[in-house]
Amino acid sequence: MVGGAAGAPARNDSAFVAVASRSYYPRLLNAGGHTDESTPGLLHAKTLCVDHQVCPIGSTNLDLRSFDLNFENNILLQDAQTTLAVRERQNSYIQQSHPVTLAYIQAWPWWLRIWNNLLATLSPVL
Repeated sequence: MVGGAAGAPARNDSAFVAVASRSYYPRLLNAGGHTDESTPGLLHAKTLCVDHQVCPIGSTNLDLRSFDLNFENNILLQDAQTTLAVRERQNSYIQQSHPVTLAYIQAWPWWLRIWNNLLATLSPVL
């Protein structure tokens, strides 16, 4: 079993990254994925809970910049109590978030969808 608080901050420390990220929402949702936008502020946590026992946490984004330029790292924790604590924290984030749905995206004005997609072309360098 894998559990995680997949999501993005509603407010981001980089407006360009936020816009480019949102361009991928339709693809994620159409593929059966789920995401939420965290509303209280910037949420930069990268956490995952696996089998109620294993929990990788860290700063690494899944992109070449993080792996090759920023030398970001994660740590793999294997402890049921720690994994439960992380999962409880993930749930608290989810409670403070709003789900991203196709209806939410379709309500965006046409120019915003174009702007999101235009900036997505820069995502490899953001």
